[in-house]
Amino acid sequence: MLKKIVLAALFCLPLGMLAQDKIAYVNTQDVYKVMPETGIAESEFVKFRQSFENDLRRMEDEYNKKMAEFQQQSDSLPQTIKVRRMQELQDIRERSQTYLEQMQQEMEKKQNDLNMPIIQKIRDAIKAVSTENGYTYVLEEGYFLYVAPNAINATPLVKAKLGIK
Repeated sequence: MLKKIVLAALFCLPLGMLAQDKIAYVNTQDVYKVMPETGIAESEFVKFRQSFENDLRRMEDEYNKKMAEFQQQSDSLPQTIKVRRMQELQDIRERSQTYLEQMQQEMEKKQNDLNMPIIQKIRDAIKAVSTENGYTYVLEEGYFLYVAPNAINATPLVKAKLGIK
């Protein structure tokens, strides 16, 4: 009989320990959208992207101009010059493609560089709110199937910690 009571107590112990955990959730996308740093980062990224787009546009204009010249003159050009001009057009197209790929990589890196301080600031605020309120876990809202009505929404607390309304 004593063994059954001890065994039952051991099975209930993990459940009792779990009941002591405080779990909260936060919507980091909502917090991110209203942070003032987000607008600054987005405008800086737009300027960065526009400089690349201007360069790419110049390359496309050069290609289109040379292509139009080639099409106008192609009937009167000797075969060797035609081949050379076609190769020049191909080289311009390849440079444009390489530049586009590099541009995409640079833009992705720039966006990450601009967003990392904002994300770190949100993480620090979540950690501070979690510590202050005794939350054992803070989950991202939207990544679970069901949220009980009595679940703790820490999003307003995180916003307050960041000084956001």
